[in-house]
Amino acid sequence: MASGEIINHDGNRGKAFALRRWLDLAILACAVVPVFAGLGLTPARAEYPDKIVKIVVPFAAGGGTDIIARTTAQEIQADLGKSVIIENKPGAGTIIGTQTVATSEPDGYSLLMATFAHAVNPSLYNKLPFDPHKDFAAISLIARSFNIVVVNPASKINSISELITEAKANPGKLNFGTFGTGTSAHLAGELFNAMAKVKMTAVPYKGAAPAISDLLGGQIDVMFTTVASAASLVAAGQLRALAVTSAERSAAFPQLPTVAEAGVPGYAAESWYGLYAPARTPAPVIARLNQAIAKAVQSGAFKKLEANEGLIMVGSAPEQLDRYVGQEEERWRKLVKDANIEVQ
Repeated sequence: MASGEIINHDGNRGKAFALRRWLDLAILACAVVPVFAGLGLTPARAEYPDKIVKIVVPFAAGGGTDIIARTTAQEIQADLGKSVIIENKPGAGTIIGTQTVATSEPDGYSLLMATFAHAVNPSLYNKLPFDPHKDFAAISLIARSFNIVVVNPASKINSISELITEAKANPGKLNFGTFGTGTSAHLAGELFNAMAKVKMTAVPYKGAAPAISDLLGGQIDVMFTTVASAASLVAAGQLRALAVTSAERSAAFPQLPTVAEAGVPGYAAESWYGLYAPARTPAPVIARLNQAIAKAVQSGAFKKLEANEGLIMVGSAPEQLDRYVGQEEERWRKLVKDANIEVQ
C-alpha cells in the first residue's frame, strides 16, 4: 500500500481520496482567511444606490407635499445615478404612509417625505403604530413654508386688525376653514385664536379644494391656507390676502405683512418638508442622501418653487432636522392641549 493512502472498510479508495482532498482544502482556507483579514480585505458590496429609490408621500397626488417630493426625486436621481420614484399612500392623517416606511427595510430604498403632521400627530393621537423618533432616521430638512390668511374679496374684512375686531365683536360667529383636524390650516387658526384672544369656529374639510370652494362661495369667512392652494387665486383677484403666517415677510409676497406685525405680536406658524429613512439605516447611506439633498435645493427647479410658492429652502444636516421637529412637536403639543383639540 502506498504511503499516505487511505482505504476504507469497503475498499473504496475514490471516496477516501475525495475526503482527504476536502480536508486539505479546508485547512488551506482556514490558513488563508486570517491573512486576507489582516490585509483589511472584505467581501465586495454594491455601492448605494444600486436599485430604484422610493419616496413615500403620505398624501394624495397633486398637493403641495407631492409637488415637493416629485421635485426632490427629479433632482436627486441625477446625483444618485438611479431612478427615484414617488409612491402616494394617503390616509389616516398621514399615518398609513408613515407606517409603511417605519416598517420598511433600513437600506435607504424606502424614504418618507414628512411634513407638519409628523410633529403634531404624537399630540393628536393617544397611540401611533410607530414612534416618530425611534423608528426613523433623519436625512434633511428640505424646506420650510408658511400659510397665508385669505378671505373672500366681497368680505368687509380688509386686514388682520379688522379680523380681530370683528371676531371680538361676535365671539364664535366667524368661522375658518381647515383641511381637517390637526392640519397646518387648523392649528394656525387655533394659534391665532389663542394669541389674538378671539374665538373663531374651525370648520373641517377633507382637503384644501372643498374648503377654498366654500370660501369662494361665502360659506366660511377666512382661511389660514397653504400658499400652494391660494397663490393663483390671490393673483387672479378671487381671494383677498391679509397676511402671511411666517415670522418674517416673504420675498414671494413682499406686500403682505406678517400676522405678527399686523396685530398679533409673536405669532408665527409654518409648515415644513423633511426627508426620513427607517431607523438603523446605515450612516453612509444617510450621508449620501443628505449630500444629494444639499445639491438639490440649490437647483433651478427648487428656486422656481421658492419664488412661486414662498418656500424657504434649507437642506439641513440630519441632526438639525431632529432638533427642529422636536421643537415643533413641543410647541404644538401645548396648543393642542390648551385648545382641547381631538381627532374625531
